[in-house]
Amino acid sequence: MPSLTGHLRRAIAVAASFTLTALGPVVCAAQPAAGGGISDGIVKIGVLTDLSGVSSDNAGKGSVVAATMAIDDFAHDHKVLGAPIELISADSQGKTDTGATIAREWYDRDKVDMITDLTFSNVALAVDRIAEEKKKIALVTGAGSSAISNEQCTAHSVQWMYDTYALANSTSQALLRRGLKSWYFITADYAFGQALEKDASEILTRQGGKVVGSVKHPVNSPDMSSYLLRAQTSGAQVIALANSGTDTLNTVKQASQFNMIQGGKQVFTPLLSLITEVHGMGLKNAQGMILTNGFYWDQDDRSRAFAQRFYAQHKKMPTMMQAAVYSAVFNYLKAIQAAGTDDADTVMAKLKSMKIDDPVIRNGHIRADGKLVHDMLLVQVKTPAESKSAWDLYKILETIPADKAFAPLADSKCALVKR
Repeated sequence: MPSLTGHLRRAIAVAASFTLTALGPVVCAAQPAAGGGISDGIVKIGVLTDLSGVSSDNAGKGSVVAATMAIDDFAHDHKVLGAPIELISADSQGKTDTGATIAREWYDRDKVDMITDLTFSNVALAVDRIAEEKKKIALVTGAGSSAISNEQCTAHSVQWMYDTYALANSTSQALLRRGLKSWYFITADYAFGQALEKDASEILTRQGGKVVGSVKHPVNSPDMSSYLLRAQTSGAQVIALANSGTDTLNTVKQASQFNMIQGGKQVFTPLLSLITEVHGMGLKNAQGMILTNGFYWDQDDRSRAFAQRFYAQHKKMPTMMQAAVYSAVFNYLKAIQAAGTDDADTVMAKLKSMKIDDPVIRNGHIRADGKLVHDMLLVQVKTPAESKSAWDLYKILETIPADKAFAPLADSKCALVKR
């Protein structure tokens, strides 16, 4: 497979954008215009990700690898309807203005047809609005705020892998069944963290649980000690982490240093924790944690085959965010092929009519609210004795059907849902 080295760096407004010329045949800018329904004679895909922040290990360059794999798997000549497929990427830096500026540049100047990843919820919500304005497509694979496909849904976006409701619903039910009813939240102070705490709190309250308190911290906080002390003194049975990336990793590591995890009286549960974070925590610290994920590399033969190819290039197993980029790009290209055009409205209609079932997603379909619902996995982190290799981290406790994992469509506040 092609290498990610040799990127051509160029300035794009206030962010650094990377045009992946090193990807060889994937980037085919100097091609004759194709016939048929392909605008500008080229299909251009942008991966707007986190290359330098708290979620760079969860998305970042791994998302670009996944997108490249999807293009290669779709067509070895990297064409759809006779038109070349081009891939570009950029770092949103987790900033709303930066992400929005890049998206506008891509849609207007660079003629990008679809933007994916959108790691942070604040960035995703801004780009979704721009995609709607420009009548382009945004496939959100990294951001989790349930508002993306609920109150702030748009006709040109899909929330592809997970949302805060699906994470909170599955994990909280599992812990409530174990009699763990009092919860305290340590929450990242931005759209995703706030949405995750809100969804989890509402679910807990409905099911007889109780939120005894919460504390919010800035994104990318190196010292979590004061927040952990507040959680410890709350007396809550569960300390729920409504954060992500290195914030989650640092919280668990520091809690372990304070002897709050192993042998402690409180149960830690990261409501969003990806395999790279658990790997970084180490099984000694993370063992026994119950998590919800949309993808695990060792689920079955299809997921293993995909993950092993990804690992050969990235030297890490794919997170559910990175795996979702593969699924989104692959199915987007399938929809163009089936629709006979890259017209955004036509492609979106085709995507919403398709069954989504690939090496990443199981039993998926896109609802009217733009939420891709599919089977989710309730997993438990293995003990060091149970693990047989470096990335053998989870045992699957339960496969949760889509209609049980995600909020019912009847409860949606999306304006696209017919009443």
